[in-house]
Amino acid sequence: MLMLENLRKIVQDVDSAPNFTAALDTMVTSVRETMGTEVSSVYLLDDKSNRYILMATEGLNPDAIGTVSLGWNEGLVGLCGAREEPINLDNASAHPKYHYLPETGEEKYNSFLGVPIMHRRKVLGVLVVQQRDKRKFDEAEEAFLVTLSAQLSGVVAHAKAVGSFDVIRTPTPRANVTRVFNGIAGASGIALGRAIVMYPPADIDSVPDRVAEDPDNEIHSLRIALEAVREDIRELDRKMAGSLMPEERALFDAYLRMLDDNALGGEIEERIHAGNWAQGALREVIEKHMQAFAAMDDPYLRERRADVRDLGLRILAHLQKQEGDSLREFPDHSILIGEEITTAMLVETPLEKIAGIVTVEGAANSHMAIVARALGIPTVLGVSELPVTQLDDTEMIVDAYQGRVYVQPSRQLRTRYKDIIKEELQLVAGLDAYRDVPAETPDGHRLALYVNTGLMADVARAKDRGAEGVGLYRSEIPFMLRERFPGEEEQRGIYRQQLEAFAPRPVTMRTLDIGGDKDLPYFPIKEDNPALGWRGIRITLDHPEIFMVQIRAMLKAAIGLDNLQILLPMISSVFEVEEALHLIHRAMMEVQEEEGVPITMPRVGVMVEVPAAVLQIGDMVQLVDFVSVGSNDLTQYMLAVDRNNARVADIYTPYHPAVLRALQMVVDEVHRAGKPVGICGEMAGDPGTALLLMAMGFDSLSMSASNLLKIRKVICNTPYMQARGLLEQVMQVDNAAVIRSLVEFELEDLGLLDLIRPGKK
Repeated sequence: MLMLENLRKIVQDVDSAPNFTAALDTMVTSVRETMGTEVSSVYLLDDKSNRYILMATEGLNPDAIGTVSLGWNEGLVGLCGAREEPINLDNASAHPKYHYLPETGEEKYNSFLGVPIMHRRKVLGVLVVQQRDKRKFDEAEEAFLVTLSAQLSGVVAHAKAVGSFDVIRTPTPRANVTRVFNGIAGASGIALGRAIVMYPPADIDSVPDRVAEDPDNEIHSLRIALEAVREDIRELDRKMAGSLMPEERALFDAYLRMLDDNALGGEIEERIHAGNWAQGALREVIEKHMQAFAAMDDPYLRERRADVRDLGLRILAHLQKQEGDSLREFPDHSILIGEEITTAMLVETPLEKIAGIVTVEGAANSHMAIVARALGIPTVLGVSELPVTQLDDTEMIVDAYQGRVYVQPSRQLRTRYKDIIKEELQLVAGLDAYRDVPAETPDGHRLALYVNTGLMADVARAKDRGAEGVGLYRSEIPFMLRERFPGEEEQRGIYRQQLEAFAPRPVTMRTLDIGGDKDLPYFPIKEDNPALGWRGIRITLDHPEIFMVQIRAMLKAAIGLDNLQILLPMISSVFEVEEALHLIHRAMMEVQEEEGVPITMPRVGVMVEVPAAVLQIGDMVQLVDFVSVGSNDLTQYMLAVDRNNARVADIYTPYHPAVLRALQMVVDEVHRAGKPVGICGEMAGDPGTALLLMAMGFDSLSMSASNLLKIRKVICNTPYMQARGLLEQVMQVDNAAVIRSLVEFELEDLGLLDLIRPGKK
């Protein structure tokens, strides 16, 4: 327990350090004291020289810091990094890889324990402890150092990403130098523009720094907010007068003293005079005080961090209320950046001005990323080291083909990416020739190309690109954009617009699919494991009042059009299908009686998204009219990979043999029953996987409007029998990376590789 307490304190102390240099010094000092060793040092790998630089030490010659180094595979430090595992020796000098650095004065130390500092499979440096005694460090000591290294790796990775260290220990970001951040490509494309930081209300950690253009006005707003919070505290004190003892109510007096102009208020005003706007100045002051409390030894005082944060959130809420989101300006070519940007936050912006999106959290198949793809907005997610609060109004390039973000790009870099954008425009212009061409292979194989929609903005783009109907209407999006559940008539109007826009072509409406990564602000679902929790059909069957209103609205909207198809999400058992069908039939009878006109029973289908549905599809298909595969979730559940978790994003791949074999199994079973099967996941809109899906025998592919012309070109230029040959080849392969390579070779042979990335031939 003592070791665990020490571990927590070291992590808190490092997090509280004012800059990265101080954080390293705190790290080595704390490690030496806690482990009782004579030497504690940190070596960091410099990307430019590919050498390990001594960046901090307690016990070795301090003059060697920043001046001595080892090659990436040189000495015991290099060996530790190369092997990516601890090196624990009782007589270091006897090891064949021992390399003595005379500048450090380490010749007198015999015991050596080094552990790699790893972040996302990449070695960032090595944490070392040394002693004169010839002894191996015991298992507990080694485990402690490994644990500490793992916890502190994020600090090192962040500092490295924002340029907070180099070989001469410069503790501040380097200005006017292009910084590169890597993430995951969410929606392909290139964007050049200026960053706009997005943050949810009262999230003080995400508030960006901005220049205070009118400091006097910022101070005026702050004082109004402070007085409003003081009144809130006084009201709380009055409210609790009969419930709390005087000594317990003393907390409210402490709050009021902290809000005094000579306390927090005065400090925030100082930061405004220094140049930051009121909200950014508030964040700076609150962070400083929270770090100070976190560093205190007394547990009671450490817990006062929560009080400081609470006051900060209260002040921020009043500042934001004054500002009002409606006053925010979005210039042309805005690039939205944030810790996390939700679907609702995205669609509430002026979409015509949004050039790109970058987030710290999230992964390629999050709901927001799917919507971004539908809107054709280049998106990079999971950029874990992005210093969001420092980047407001900074020039950026978003390369959503490679999952890369450039901050303050050089003139040469801007020129190169402008050329790529020109190539993209030429590619799009060439695709226009496929707008009205049937999706038919040169040897006569035909399949339908549908569109995924959720916003009316999708409709015009989809029709302009020749969509043959809607394969997936995400009915949850209108729910997300409201502050309450929409009523039946309100829903009917929304659904009628979609149905009329495509009539007489089919419109497949998925029933409310919330849960997982799709929360409603007025119906929050908090679960430890939402992907395996209460979501999709499970929620609506538990709440038939919500399900019935939605089905009735859909049926009424389809009167006279008869192009409605209903799709049931997250089905995992035959019982769920039977129960949903019972409610649909009941709703149909109610609407028929209410409207006094005959109601056509819509075609009903199930989504195959979980392995249980794959294995029982032969039973389920007997009850429904069609089947639609949701490849995003199916891939997630087949591979046990959370598609919103950037840490495992590289494991999530639709080219995995298990995913491909499961898809072929579904097609074969559904066709055996004489029913049609489509796929509405992101696989359908990818040129490579679309080839395989066509070869498997899918009857329809449904995708974002931005991908329709690409996929039509692929189909029109690929003989069906050639695609079948490719499928037979990849089905014999047991490696996803090899399968992807085989598919890309095929695209290159067909002259279609430029559909994956402009400029590739």
